[in-house]
Amino acid sequence: MDQIPQETIVAISTAPGRGGIGVVRLSGARAREVVALLLRLRHPLAPARARFAELIDAATGSVLDQAVVTFFAAPHSYTGDDVVEIAAHGSPVLLDHILRQCCANGARLAEPGEFTQRAFLAGRIDLTQAEAVADLIASSTLQQARLAARQLGGTLAKSLAPIKSALVDLIAELEAGIDFAEDDLDVMPSHRITAQIAAIRAPLHSLERSFAYGRVLRDGFRLAIVGSPNVGKSSLFNRLLDRDRAIVAPTPGTTRDTVSESIAIEGIPIEIIDTAGLRNATDQAEQMGIIRSHQTIAEADLVLLVVDATDSISLDHRAILPANSNVLIARNKCDLLPSRNLPEHSRSDSIPAPVLLTSALTGEGIDSLRAAIVAAVAGPALPESAMLTNLRQHQAVQQSLLALDAAHAAITTRIPHEMALLDLYQALHALDTLTGATTTNDILHLIFSRFCIGK
Repeated sequence: MDQIPQETIVAISTAPGRGGIGVVRLSGARAREVVALLLRLRHPLAPARARFAELIDAATGSVLDQAVVTFFAAPHSYTGDDVVEIAAHGSPVLLDHILRQCCANGARLAEPGEFTQRAFLAGRIDLTQAEAVADLIASSTLQQARLAARQLGGTLAKSLAPIKSALVDLIAELEAGIDFAEDDLDVMPSHRITAQIAAIRAPLHSLERSFAYGRVLRDGFRLAIVGSPNVGKSSLFNRLLDRDRAIVAPTPGTTRDTVSESIAIEGIPIEIIDTAGLRNATDQAEQMGIIRSHQTIAEADLVLLVVDATDSISLDHRAILPANSNVLIARNKCDLLPSRNLPEHSRSDSIPAPVLLTSALTGEGIDSLRAAIVAAVAGPALPESAMLTNLRQHQAVQQSLLALDAAHAAITTRIPHEMALLDLYQALHALDTLTGATTTNDILHLIFSRFCIGK
């Protein structure tokens, strides 16, 4: 792993704009030396202590602001370096002045994610925890924040630890059997090897399956509401939002363009898009809206097909949907039905998709619809444990599983243990890339470049 950089870096760590407080953070061996030239301290900086200070204008020697300065001594800091944080009033002009003075005194501007990258290189956190830092900052729902906080606490690395330990034990035993075969050391029988591979694979497979829910919880998804005019698409859209966002009128073709809003259902961010009613329109504006509706359907992760509950679901409805669409059907206006001739949850014969009864007017079936929307994309909610949340993590686990499968096949077909060991080492290497033990500099740069500056 690379050596920890010795340059002293500086950045504004609070969000852009005005606020009551703004924080400028420095990290590096010269952090205290740099700030000493622009602060007048009542008491010397001490590790893990907050000190009152006056911010001095270098040009005039006058006091610009009063600040609270905190010092964290290496290696007991976030980055593993000396860290100084200046909490001043949140004026952009003032914070920019502090930044410029620090650079004039020998610091340099930090790159995106450089503070967290130093924490990783210093061994303070692993790569899954570093990714969780960015996820926590970017979270838009409380459930996303909870997931990121668990990942930041090391739940993923902790769940991988026993898997890697068992894999290393198996590799060591096979290596010993090969290296000391001439010393009459017992060679592990094939059935024991395959049993151990299966025991290693089982929790790894469970972790791999968590990606479907973890990805959706982290990134959210797009839901397109489609159907013929006057089936209640916009009314259902407003019901899901719990407010009147789309215009609702009895005149067919009221919605002539896509209308989108973001909401959270069960903590999962969802972009809901109301579309123009699909029909053979002669009005040019409505035709353009229908074209956009088809584009939205093609790009959506889930399509909610709304039909009038008093009408049947026909092959004409199938014709408006792409063959590979993930579809949910809402038979809306169920309050007009004389009796419930359909269970609350069923499936359509014309379109292989779940069917739910809803009423945008009365609110009947809306809670069930919300639950079905999430289940259609994310699957069942997982217990609060480790899960994979991005493609890089998922691919690493998949590569490890494939290598374990190859090792299992090698043993069952009586291929020499030396060849199976190559597959086992590959499985271990894939898990190492997950936490960052063997991650290349290119991957590190890609990951941390997506962070905000100052973190």
